[in-house]
Amino acid sequence: MLDETRGRITKDGIRIHEDADFAGMAKAGRVAAAILDAVAPLVVPGATTGEIDAFITAEVERHGVTSATVGYKGYQHASCISVNHVVCHGIPGSKVPGRTNDVLQAQDILNIDVTVIVDGWFGDTSRMYVAGTAKPFAQRLINVTHEALMRGIAAVKPGNTFGDIGHAIQSYVEANRMSVVRDFCGHGLGRVFHAPPNVLHYGRPGTGPVLEEGMFFTIEPMVNLGRPETKVLADDWTAITRDKSLSAQFEHSVGVTATGCEIFTLSPAGKFHPTQ
Repeated sequence: MLDETRGRITKDGIRIHEDADFAGMAKAGRVAAAILDAVAPLVVPGATTGEIDAFITAEVERHGVTSATVGYKGYQHASCISVNHVVCHGIPGSKVPGRTNDVLQAQDILNIDVTVIVDGWFGDTSRMYVAGTAKPFAQRLINVTHEALMRGIAAVKPGNTFGDIGHAIQSYVEANRMSVVRDFCGHGLGRVFHAPPNVLHYGRPGTGPVLEEGMFFTIEPMVNLGRPETKVLADDWTAITRDKSLSAQFEHSVGVTATGCEIFTLSPAGKFHPTQ
């Protein structure tokens, strides 16, 4: 059984992990990323989100690991699949909002989010996919969102603050005339799925808790082509943009190192960005 008391807790409630813990997080992150690599060929016009989730469920079983989302607060799927103007927590197999079914159409963009538990460690990652070829404005949204994530990650190093991460993301997104979702954020993780801190994707430089070596958390900006407001549908999971504008998201799990950070969820096949 894992010792959840290892490491210390900061005054902000953030766990500082030990050097040996990085290997466990890296192993979990690799499995999650490999599953998202494997699903890429299935994202085509005519596929259903239910079929994609069934494949992910089988991949979780094939790797001999555990899905963190099956049974989480009553959720019963191994992934969240969020299509077009769904911001996050889209339920596989359910109707795509505005449609009569869950069948992907040409030019759809979608985020697939997977979290697995490997030897007690949580690997959490999501990325964008395109069914066919994205429209130019959708492709630009994907590119800006990916770059925003990487700029946020570039701000991760001891002595910086979580406000520095949020500012790096927000300033880039808004310079491109898009908006950062405020209603959802990244989170601490490790031997638990969600823990302090809340990682906001907007903010002011120099504000918030100071980053320290050994902190583990996700950075997962959600970026809208329109306004930032969202609403959650009657299923209590699916969040959509209020103005029905397209939304995109990328997510990595990272750990703060002595000189910067380690990304635990890098794509083994180099497929993290759908067109790079």
